Amino acid sequence: MTTPGTTRALSAADLDAVVAIDRERSGRTRTEFCARRLRALAEAPEAGVGVAAVRGGRLAGYALARIQDGEFGGQAPAGVLDAIGVETAALHQGVATDVLRALDGALLARGARELRTQVEWTDLGLAAFFARAGFRLSPRLVLERNLERLPDQETAGIELPVRSMAEKDLRAIVRLDKKVTRRDRSAYYQRKLGEALRGSAIRMGLVAEQGGRLTGFLMARVEFGEFGRAEPTAVLDTIAVDPDDRGEGIGRALLEQLLLNLEGLRAERVVTEADWREIPLLAFLARTGFTSSQRLAFTRPIAG
Repeated sequence: MTTPGTTRALSAADLDAVVAIDRERSGRTRTEFCARRLRALAEAPEAGVGVAAVRGGRLAGYALARIQDGEFGGQAPAGVLDAIGVETAALHQGVATDVLRALDGALLARGARELRTQVEWTDLGLAAFFARAGFRLSPRLVLERNLERLPDQETAGIELPVRSMAEKDLRAIVRLDKKVTRRDRSAYYQRKLGEALRGSAIRMGLVAEQGGRLTGFLMARVEFGEFGRAEPTAVLDTIAVDPDDRGEGIGRALLEQLLLNLEGLRAERVVTEADWREIPLLAFLARTGFTSSQRLAFTRPIAG
């Protein structure tokens, strides 16, 4: 029997309840992850959505989603559901359905028309729930690699200057990105630089230069619990090379520097996504050590 309830936005005051529900499902206490995500909702509400389902005056379920608008080569805003939970006592009462419905409404208001998520292929219960909720397999592939250095044949003879990204690089980054994508994504890159300056996530940006000209860049972040992962994971969400300079090892130099930077952090692997039709990108990722992840990507449209 479904118990009537309400939904509302998540807030920092919900931390203890969210941690408790997450612990019931995962068997781990992830206070740091939950606190970081709730804090990010307050600091940058334009970048994420959090919803809660309330039963009997108590938080019975929740969902956390990011808003992507450019990551992994995206062409339009999309919601990314990376945490969802329902307390054991409220299972089979329509709580998860209510949470997803409220999440859809909040994402629509932000211009998103698609909801994405990932599931470990062995998590049959969660995969079945997403199937019932209208999700289907996405054309996007989840790829990963460990933090070992690039193969020697991928770095031989490459001596390109790579440095940390700075706020002054914004115009050059937008200009290069527009050359590659034919789109002006100034707002996306402004937001990414803002995230790094706020320190709400461990974010890294790298740029490659030749003759004082920016020829490539990379953006990544370190996540602590996204999609239920137990270990800190580096997420490579943006990499671009000037079309006029391809074949000169710029992408490899950027990735090699990222791996070096990650050695001092707790991340155990690097994860990224790519559409299965992006053959040149997939070939580059395969050459540089990425392989198929044991995670499946799901998607479903958000009806207006």
